[in-house]
Amino acid sequence: MDINLEKKLEEAARKAIKKLLSENKEHFYYCSLITDGEGHCPVISAWSQEALERILEEEAEPDEDMETVRLEYKWSYADSPYYAYGEEFFEEIKELFDDGMEDLDDEQAEEEVNLRIEAMERVMAALDQEGLFGIGDDRMKIVINAEIMPPDYGNTERAIRLNPKEALKEWLEEIAEFE
Repeated sequence: MDINLEKKLEEAARKAIKKLLSENKEHFYYCSLITDGEGHCPVISAWSQEALERILEEEAEPDEDMETVRLEYKWSYADSPYYAYGEEFFEEIKELFDDGMEDLDDEQAEEEVNLRIEAMERVMAALDQEGLFGIGDDRMKIVINAEIMPPDYGNTERAIRLNPKEALKEWLEEIAEFE
């Protein structure tokens, strides 16, 4: 992956996450850059305690087990009301991501997807170092990641590298993929 593309990805993610946090004064517990197995341009997905409660109030049926419903939504990138948040900041790099794949054979495409996911992880680590996800006790309240969907064990490995153990406890118990 081109270093320029990675820098542009970092800028886009920073802007999107800053907008998310400034426009939504909520208690976020999850924020991830998400891509698919074909290496398309990633998007932000996030969840807050308040958003989860709103969804549960709207979606739950009276006879349903609320804990089961909660777990269905809690970590679901696609069901989040903050899926693809700040997408406008990714417009410029979307073309660069999509244009770079069409001439690659399967092996080259797989290698490029891996390079892109590694770059996504570096971006999230850099934003974390800046304190974007909080500092000290506040940082322990959010899980950050760079994920591929459908999920695989690599998502768990990246989550472990990107997060303090204390922040990751619930995520590991409830959703992590294991080999």
